[in-house]
Amino acid sequence: MRTKSQLERRLRSEISGEVLFDRFSRGRYATDASFYQIMPAGVVVPRTMDEALRALSVARDAARKVTPRGGGTSQCGQTINDGIVIDFSKYLNRIISLDLERRTCVVEPGIVLDDLNRQLKKHGLWFPVDVSTASRATIGGMAGNNSCGGRSLRYGTMRDNTLSMQAALADGTLMRFGEVPRDLSGVEAPEQGIQLFRDMLALGEREAQEITERFPKVQRRVGGYNLDALTPRNTPNNMAHLLVGSEGTLAFTTKVELKLWPVIRNRVLGVCHFGSFYEAMDATQHLVKLKPIAVELVDRTMIALGREIAMFVPVIGAAVRGDPDALLLVEFAEEDQDENLRRLKQLSELMGDLGFGWNNPTRKWGGVVEITDPALQTSIAEFRAAGLNVMMSMKEAGKPVSFVEDCAVPLPHLADYTDRLNAVFRKHGTSGTMYAHASEGCLHVRPVLNLKLEKDVHAMRAIAEEAFAMVREYKGSHSGEHGDGIVRSEFHEPMFGARIVADFKEVKQRFDPEGVLNPGKIVDAPKMDDRSLFRYPPDYRVAELKTVLDWSGYPGAGGGFQGAVEMCNNNGTCRKLEGGVMCPSYRATRDEMHVTRGRANTLRLAISGQLGPDALCSDEMMETLELCVSCKACRRECPVGVDMAKMKIEVLAARAAKHGLTLRDRLVGYLPRYADLAARFAPLANWRNDSPVLRRLFERFAGISAKRALPAFRRDVFRPESDAMGPQDGREVVLFTDTFNRIYERENLDAALRVLVAGGYRVHMPRPASGKRPLCCGRTFLSAGLVEKARAELDRLVTTYAPFAARGVPIIGLEPSCLLTLRDELLSLRQDDTAKAVSAHALLFEEFVSREAKAGRLRLPLGPIAGTALLHGHCHQKSFDAFKPVEAVLRLVPELKVEIIQSSCCGMAGAFGYGTETYEASMEMAELSLLPAVRRADGTTLIVADGTSCRHQIADGAQRNALHAAQVLAMSLDRAQSDQNPSPLAKDVLNG
Repeated sequence: MRTKSQLERRLRSEISGEVLFDRFSRGRYATDASFYQIMPAGVVVPRTMDEALRALSVARDAARKVTPRGGGTSQCGQTINDGIVIDFSKYLNRIISLDLERRTCVVEPGIVLDDLNRQLKKHGLWFPVDVSTASRATIGGMAGNNSCGGRSLRYGTMRDNTLSMQAALADGTLMRFGEVPRDLSGVEAPEQGIQLFRDMLALGEREAQEITERFPKVQRRVGGYNLDALTPRNTPNNMAHLLVGSEGTLAFTTKVELKLWPVIRNRVLGVCHFGSFYEAMDATQHLVKLKPIAVELVDRTMIALGREIAMFVPVIGAAVRGDPDALLLVEFAEEDQDENLRRLKQLSELMGDLGFGWNNPTRKWGGVVEITDPALQTSIAEFRAAGLNVMMSMKEAGKPVSFVEDCAVPLPHLADYTDRLNAVFRKHGTSGTMYAHASEGCLHVRPVLNLKLEKDVHAMRAIAEEAFAMVREYKGSHSGEHGDGIVRSEFHEPMFGARIVADFKEVKQRFDPEGVLNPGKIVDAPKMDDRSLFRYPPDYRVAELKTVLDWSGYPGAGGGFQGAVEMCNNNGTCRKLEGGVMCPSYRATRDEMHVTRGRANTLRLAISGQLGPDALCSDEMMETLELCVSCKACRRECPVGVDMAKMKIEVLAARAAKHGLTLRDRLVGYLPRYADLAARFAPLANWRNDSPVLRRLFERFAGISAKRALPAFRRDVFRPESDAMGPQDGREVVLFTDTFNRIYERENLDAALRVLVAGGYRVHMPRPASGKRPLCCGRTFLSAGLVEKARAELDRLVTTYAPFAARGVPIIGLEPSCLLTLRDELLSLRQDDTAKAVSAHALLFEEFVSREAKAGRLRLPLGPIAGTALLHGHCHQKSFDAFKPVEAVLRLVPELKVEIIQSSCCGMAGAFGYGTETYEASMEMAELSLLPAVRRADGTTLIVADGTSCRHQIADGAQRNALHAAQVLAMSLDRAQSDQNPSPLAKDVLNG
């Protein structure tokens, strides 16, 4: 058993928030979005700001370093250290005050930018430092790095929009940092605070000439401390601007006062195409003269990688013409939309004046694709914002590495700088990716390197030194957006000179004489290529491990499992709180352990031996994965494709092999084997639901929550009268009768069968080629880690369906989790042509129906049945881009208005919602948006959900019966056939 240190015991006694000193928790906070890793001594997640300050005091008494942390998305190693990490993001995330008249607000440092802007939007305001990580970046972290965002051309940097800050010095003294007169008259602060301000202003006056000469004259200068905020020319001096960009090294921020702006109401986008990257960079200096609010670069590599990521394929298809070497996204957002359109026209004219045309040779090939549709503009912005993750989606061992990530040079030099930089990359045997803020001369530049190799680490050092020398030559800044951290701090002396660096050290010493606050950043930094600080240090090894699924698309041990796990770059897209599905457990808990990034980090540390022997099969690993609902959202929404649902199967399989199965694992996994027998004795099998005693016994011995009623078995299971139904000459389809609908909700299969037959299709329901047991996809076995049992079930299914797939017959299923197993896990278990053919022909019912309707082959007489349908999408439908067809099918029903619930996972997720230890989390997920939306719907509204689990969660949590889309079509079919005598099903639903 782990022994608690005196520091841990004291923190636990004084703080009600989380105090995390175990190896697994510390490992999850050992990395950020950089390539560094430093294991902290412990982590504190305070519930109140008083607790945060108490943690600072306790750590200081124990002579421990303190590092404040927000979203943990820093790319330079700012948020990692070997002391105590204090996480503000979970609880300290409120708007404290909002002044609409002055357009200001005061916030806690842990509030996420997107969350802040969602709350401001109803007032017509926003905070415009729109960083690409807005869905997870906290205001405190943005202040710490002096973030800039894509529209800084119009709105400026974090420094420009920070009015004041409240912060504690390392000794706990709480002070307000804001505008002060140089004589400090009227400033309210403790005496030591007044003296600190006096000393800083004196430093600014003393060094004013040196600051003027040595600080780069570009807006994107975020390196070092902002000493220019202290000079007499900046009177009145804003002391908060000294803290902005200080990376938590000077003071401990507790409040931030922000300047707000009116929301953008109108905008247009010109996608400028270039056949030559050099010409694109050279043109930027001319395009900015049209006064856009942003000019963002997308290079050839990013376009190519985006075309391989499902969620970005449509937007690239709509916005990109031909095969450009670079795109410049030029955005206009004046209040008058006519003015925006006029400037968009001027943009096309200017491109022509610069010699570009669609019919020109490569160097001058190009033109403008005009984007006025707001939805497409948003999609393009999301693609650009995902630039980092898109670039990191390369599956090979080498990855684009951030260290010359955001140097900034004056625009007239941008083309020459990038051209010379590419030559440097070639000299060292690599190439680079470039994208982002062309309008500011600040590109996200990443050479592709494998930092597990010593030679590539040497190349990184050489590239950094040569690149920074070029930046100095052009009078630019070697740190133009993401701060200094470990990556750039050591290079301050050649950038600013020895005298300014001595001033930086003086500031740090004056604020934090004992070096408590995040030391090693900005001053007294380690070498950027110190491999002992790397995520992959010299002794990093992953021993060969046996895996059960196919990971051959990735490098490394376990047939590529290592490479798949290491794809996570820690950028934290999975921490978003709205939009899409990922990650439902994090949205419910806001806990780093329960987010895809946290799980991936834990897996990496486990397989590399950093969490002790047998960590992969440990109880701590199972706790890490416990709230993963296998929604598969990360498979689609994580831009680097971290598939945690698939990885969880590997862990479950390894644990089952080592420790065996629990009773619940057996009850869930073997359900298809005993379901028909239980159905024959349905009253007895359902007795548990009606007996409080049996409910308690199931909870105690099987881990099934007494608060849940299990799905009820029924005697009238679905058993088709023949192997095929419908007209003999009808187009052939196969109906996959999955276990859940066959045993529990046969009316869905009945409805689908009726619709397909009415549509003129010949519906096959073939019996298994061997044995009498009905076909199954193996999903329940996979959820218990019984991969070989699942493989056996899929083998039976493939053998049975293979003849149909061979002649191109669609294989249609109703339950998303079952049918989509044929498109996903089947191909991780079998790679033969027969399995691939079955997989290729597998379609959800709605996918098939919408495809037939679009092709004009669907002949269904449908009648009106209701005014509104409220639609919830199954996670797997969304993951496989199969949700839009559900909406399309429902819109076939006359007069039916379809409203989509903007929901993440329903929270039931197969057996997850029935677990004793996961029931509460299940309900928290459902209460985020799904259940409140259903409760708001009136009794005449149809509730539609295709997932068995989703329907049960809605029934449990909102006491409403949800329908499969097949039932909705069947009801509409009934109404068309006989308005006077609708079916009993239609009567029941229409009567509420």
